[in-house]
Amino acid sequence: MKHYLILLLLCIASSAQAQEKFKVSTVTFTRPAGWESLPAGGMRAAELRLVEAKTKEELEVAFFHFGPANGGGTEANIKRWLGLFQEQGQALKQNVENLRAGKTALTYVQAEGTYMKGPPLGDKTPMRGWILLGAIVEAEGGHIFIRMTGPSALVTVRAPEFKKMVEGALK
Repeated sequence: MKHYLILLLLCIASSAQAQEKFKVSTVTFTRPAGWESLPAGGMRAAELRLVEAKTKEELEVAFFHFGPANGGGTEANIKRWLGLFQEQGQALKQNVENLRAGKTALTYVQAEGTYMKGPPLGDKTPMRGWILLGAIVEAEGGHIFIRMTGPSALVTVRAPEFKKMVEGALK
């Protein structure tokens, strides 16, 4: 009986962890099951990480919110995100998609190539074969910028969960 109680408690704890909600500005997001919340800091309003069990590859999701000033707006941030890659212009595989989720304007940005990983003003490490999948949510309290980065195969597999998290918060 004792073992069943422990198993039940573990299942409840796991379920609660899988359904963790967090707020960025006026929008409440639900963290996908298996993704880890990290302490936010600096310019990051929230941060998630996923480590693939078999390959140990990691992806990172960072949430940014700068208030009504919008951190430069949609176009400036698309340009900034694309500038995080070694390849530029036509050499960079990229796609920008504008849509609506409920009443909210939403822009997805995807770029694939050699991502220059590192702090904005620090040294960068070239990460070949990486994808940046970004979402720009034009929320009431100012734009929310969400950037997922990691190895191409891992980001591609996890992109539906990322989009479900983003669009689910806007319904």
